[in-house]
Amino acid sequence: MDDPKATVPILQLPAEILHHILQWIAPADLVILPRVFQDEPSNQSLDYEQEIRDFVKLESICNNPEKSELEFVHDTVTRLLKNASPSHDEAINLSKTHAPSRNVAHLQSLFSRDDTAEAFLQGSSLFNRLRRQPTRDSISAPTSCDDGYRTLQQQSAHLHCLYSRPILNVGRLRSMKTYPYACSKVYDLRQFTQNTGWGPFKDDGTFNVDWEKVEAILIVLGHNIGARRQIARIFAEVWDSPFSGSFQNSFMAPPPRDITSLEARDPYGVTGTWFQIVCFLDYSDFFAFNFGDPELITADAPRPPLDVGEATRIIMMKVNVTSIEEPGPEDGQELPVVHFRGVSRSLDDSFDDNANSNIRGTARLTKEGEVRWTTFSIFHGVERWRSEGVQIGGVRSARGVVGNWFDSDYDVHGPAGPTAFWKGATLAQVANMEDDLLPNDFFLPYGALIDIDSETDPEGEMPYTGEDDEDEDDEDEEMEGAAGEELTALLHNANLPLEESLANPHTLN
Repeated sequence: MDDPKATVPILQLPAEILHHILQWIAPADLVILPRVFQDEPSNQSLDYEQEIRDFVKLESICNNPEKSELEFVHDTVTRLLKNASPSHDEAINLSKTHAPSRNVAHLQSLFSRDDTAEAFLQGSSLFNRLRRQPTRDSISAPTSCDDGYRTLQQQSAHLHCLYSRPILNVGRLRSMKTYPYACSKVYDLRQFTQNTGWGPFKDDGTFNVDWEKVEAILIVLGHNIGARRQIARIFAEVWDSPFSGSFQNSFMAPPPRDITSLEARDPYGVTGTWFQIVCFLDYSDFFAFNFGDPELITADAPRPPLDVGEATRIIMMKVNVTSIEEPGPEDGQELPVVHFRGVSRSLDDSFDDNANSNIRGTARLTKEGEVRWTTFSIFHGVERWRSEGVQIGGVRSARGVVGNWFDSDYDVHGPAGPTAFWKGATLAQVANMEDDLLPNDFFLPYGALIDIDSETDPEGEMPYTGEDDEDEDDEDEEMEGAAGEELTALLHNANLPLEESLANPHTLN
C-alpha cells in the first residue's frame, strides 16, 4: 500500500492542473521555474525569462514613489502590447469592438496611479512647455535640446498615445490645460512639409512617426469630443479606455459572412464601416495664427498657445478593398499595399459638402513597421482633401488611425487640421443600432456612460460642489433621450446613402 503522505512529483500532474497552478503564480515567482524545467518555449523569438524579469521590474518601478527609467518603461510597455493577444476572459471584456487582453488589464492597473501617469506620460515637449508657461504668450523660446533628450520626449509621447486617454488637465489642482498648447502644434503650418508628407511624421523624409505630433492631435480631438457631451458618451471607448485596443488584431467584430478573395488577402482589415472625426478652425483664425506677425517667432520656436474654438464633424465611412499590390521601395516589406474606395456621410451636418464625398486611399507599412493610411476625399471626380495618418497599436488595432487632413494639392496657405478614424459596427449592425445607443452598451455599459470622468471634462478645473446635482440629473436625462433619438436618426439617415452609393459602384469616382 502506498504511503498516503508521499508527495507526487510535479511533472506527473496532469498538464491542465499544472497550467491552472502556474496561471495563479505571481510573475516574480515564475523566475525560479527555469531551475526545474528545461522545456524550450514554443516561440523561439521571445526570451520568456527576460520578459518575466522585465515585467517584475516594471511593476516595481510603477509602484515605487521614486519614478525613473523612462526608456526601460517605454520599451517594456511597448513589448507587452506587441506581445498582447486577445483573451477569452469575459470578465474583463467591456467592449463590443475591442478584444480584451490580460497584458492590457495589467497595464491599466499599473498606470491607474496618478504619479505613474505623470512620470511617464507627461514627459514630452508639450508638457514641458506647459509647465514653463512663458510670461509673454506672443514670444516663445526655442526648443533646442540634445538627441537623447528628444528621444525620451518621443518615448513619453508614444506611451501617452498608446495609453490613448488624452490628458487634458495637469497640475495638483488640474488647473493647467494642455489643449491650447496642443492646438498650437496641430495647426502650425510649419509642421506640414514635404519631408513629413504633411502627416504626423518626422521632418527627415523617413516617414518615421513623430509621436509628439500624434499626442498633440489626440489631445485636440479628445478636447473637442469631450466638449460635445453626448458624442463623448457614445464614443468613450475609443478615447477613454487606457491601452484598450492598442495592440495588433485587437479589433474583434466578426468579418462579413461573404468576403471576396481580395478581402481575404487584406492584412489590414480595411473593408467595413469606419467612424471619423474631423476638426478645423475658422479660416480667418487659421490664417491669422500662421501668418500674423511672423517676425515675433523664430523658426525653431513654437507658436503661442491657441484657444479660439474649433468646428467638429463626425463622419461615417464605408469602404471596400479594390486592389492589392507588392510594397514599394519606400514601404515596409512585410505586408502589401492595399487600395480601397468607398463613400462618406456626415452624421451631424448633412449639409456639409466637405463631409459627404467619395473616398479612396491606401494602407501600407512604413519602414519602421507602423501602419500608414492615406485617404483622398473626391468631389465630382476631383480630389479635394487628403489625409495622412498612423494606426496606433499596429495592424488591425481597434484604437484606430490618427493624423492630419489638408488640401490635396499641398496648398502652403492651408487649410489643414487633425483627424482620426476607427473601425466600428458593420452596416447591418448600424441598422439595428437603435437598441444599443442608450441606455445599453453600444460601446460601454450604461453605468460607464453616466460616469463622466473629469479627465475628459474640458472644464476639469471647475469645482464640483454637488449643489446642482438634481438639476443636472434632470437635464442629463433629457439630453440623453434627445441624443438617443437624434443619433439614431442620424445613423439611419447616413446609412441609406451609403447603401445606395455602394449599390452603384460606378458612382465611386
